[in-house]
Amino acid sequence: MRHSHSREQYLVIYPPPVSSQMGACRASLSLLFPAMRVSSAAQQYPMRESDLLRHIADRSGDLFGLSGAFGQVVVGPGDDCAVVRTASGNVLLLTVDQLVEGRHFEPGTSIDLIARKAVARSVSDIAAMGGRPSWGLATGLLPDGFAHADELFDAMAKWARHWGCPLIGGDIAFGTKEPAPEGRATRMPLSLTVTVCGWMEHGAAPLLRSGAQVGDELWLTGQVGGSFESGWHLRFEPRIEAGVAAAASGKVHAAIDLSDGLGRDAARVGDASGVRLEIFASTLPISHRCADWVHAVREGEDYELLLATGPTSLAHSEGHTGRTPGALAPVPPPFAAEPGLLGPIGRVRACRAGETPGATIIDAHGREHEAGEMGWDHGA
Repeated sequence: MRHSHSREQYLVIYPPPVSSQMGACRASLSLLFPAMRVSSAAQQYPMRESDLLRHIADRSGDLFGLSGAFGQVVVGPGDDCAVVRTASGNVLLLTVDQLVEGRHFEPGTSIDLIARKAVARSVSDIAAMGGRPSWGLATGLLPDGFAHADELFDAMAKWARHWGCPLIGGDIAFGTKEPAPEGRATRMPLSLTVTVCGWMEHGAAPLLRSGAQVGDELWLTGQVGGSFESGWHLRFEPRIEAGVAAAASGKVHAAIDLSDGLGRDAARVGDASGVRLEIFASTLPISHRCADWVHAVREGEDYELLLATGPTSLAHSEGHTGRTPGALAPVPPPFAAEPGLLGPIGRVRACRAGETPGATIIDAHGREHEAGEMGWDHGA
């Protein structure tokens, strides 16, 4: 439904109920954005998130290396954070995330858990780059008549301080009731946006999605799957210490936090790095709440870190460990981290002839599955 506001038009998308998303409460794009000049046919078939992100990245090329009195843009759209090097040489990490009722959390979720997740999502992006959060900004679009605004922002301030990024500013707006499609609520959903700035310790370089190298091993900071059923998506702990240790170790070449599912996010690393990630399903640390590895890699909202590290061992098993033939044998983790690393779950290889960069998941029978098709796409 399109509504006129002054001279600018906005497209309002009413998200499906959380329960219809197979437990995937996730998104990183706004549900309220300026309407594009598109045909009615295009409006009936909205752009997929991956296509929209590519569109944004393609039109942001002139940002890289852009410099001025403030410093220089090192990393723009396409990673967990933007990276800016200031004129004094310091590295700033910048990220922003939204949290929308009905999309990322169920109506009726406690105010404290809503506030916690709103802040934690952005903090997790900082952790994925190997940085520490330093301060935050928050905005809220509150439903008309929302009676818990003070409680909500008190809780957001509490959690922001808990992770070392006190809120230093923001904005508040109140939504109004609007006509809605049949069967949907008429009030605007609660929507929160949190921006977090972070920094790198001891001159460490940020961990990018684009750094994976042929021969690297793949590690996780925790289990995957079952996040929605267990409530983990509301209570997850951003892996700040693991990210900082990874950046300081000098042994980690690439990283990403798992918000849209291990499959899709692994493919993003492969695509950004120009390589193929191979993940062995039999090696995955899967939550007991997941029926199988397929659900575990699709569901998302795990908020663990996937790390590509220099090889700790070149030895491979040939099935005697019960793993898929060709899978990496168990080896000590490449560096000490809290929580401890799990893996290796796979490795990085060069693309074969005619193969595009991305990721592959190999099941117990040796069958290969395209990982990029296994995960959450906000525009699908």
